[in-house]
Amino acid sequence: MSHTPEKPRIGIIGTGAIGGFYGLMLARAGYDVHFLLRSEFNAVSQRGLNVDSHVHGPLRLDAVQAYASAADMPPCDWLLVGAKTTGNDSIGPAIVAAAAPGAKVLNLQNGLGVEEALRAVLPDSLHLLGGLCFICVHRTGPGQITHQAFGAVNIGYHSGPATDTAASQSLVEQGAALFHAAGIDSVAMDNLDKARWQKLVWNVPYNGLSVLLNASTTPLMADPHSRELIQALMAEVVQGAEACGHVLPEGYAQQLFTLTEKMPDYRPSMYHDFIEKRPLELDAIYVRPLAAALAAGQDMPRVRALFQSLAFLDTANRRAFG
Repeated sequence: MSHTPEKPRIGIIGTGAIGGFYGLMLARAGYDVHFLLRSEFNAVSQRGLNVDSHVHGPLRLDAVQAYASAADMPPCDWLLVGAKTTGNDSIGPAIVAAAAPGAKVLNLQNGLGVEEALRAVLPDSLHLLGGLCFICVHRTGPGQITHQAFGAVNIGYHSGPATDTAASQSLVEQGAALFHAAGIDSVAMDNLDKARWQKLVWNVPYNGLSVLLNASTTPLMADPHSRELIQALMAEVVQGAEACGHVLPEGYAQQLFTLTEKMPDYRPSMYHDFIEKRPLELDAIYVRPLAAALAAGQDMPRVRALFQSLAFLDTANRRAFG
């Protein structure tokens, strides 16, 4: 498939639930999409990608352009990073190997400071953007993904050769247009750091408590004690954001809380990582926000207690596995 400025070539770095879902949707929209896989390479090469979507119905991509090594990928104009932050050491070289000159790297990872961590291992010639995925999606097996709800990707420019606002905004809008063409909502954001704090208002309580209390969202929302704890954690994150200079929209935490009550029962990504004995993304979702807020004079004691509990479980979980 040829690629033009209108139809750029897209590479997926890390084809898990996030990379697999968005890559499949972009491929269905007619884009030339190339998927980097590790453990699931053979399964996806042979059997394709399957998404059981409660929104779009059953989706399947048969002829997946799959690669076990980034060095084998063609030069890609856009690279979507769906890999976990815990694997960031190997992500930089993979991006560099698969990037066309002046490529746009869209980081879809969770947490705070994730662009800074990625920027440090990328050449200055590549554009780095951040994408916030509002989606309920998880892997159920090699090349098998279940999509329960939502799907929007909000995008902001982080750093790179686009030095003025018009140039960076143009790239953000190009990114949003890719998703719009695939039937996915996408909004251009002018403050990436603020947007990352907004996402933490949901990620901090639900990811951590799903592991700590071994519970999905519906039981967490049904019990008065866990409800109270979720709201207290959310309030602390809002205060942390404010201390860092990001005043979140009025009633934002309550809006997310109400939205979660109406959501299908969901087990967040950290729960799946814990069950599958993978390292938890504690640095990006807890350590950095705690440090940033504390540096700005605001401690988040409940968030800190949640992190300390998770750190204990993470160490014990991996020791048992290793």
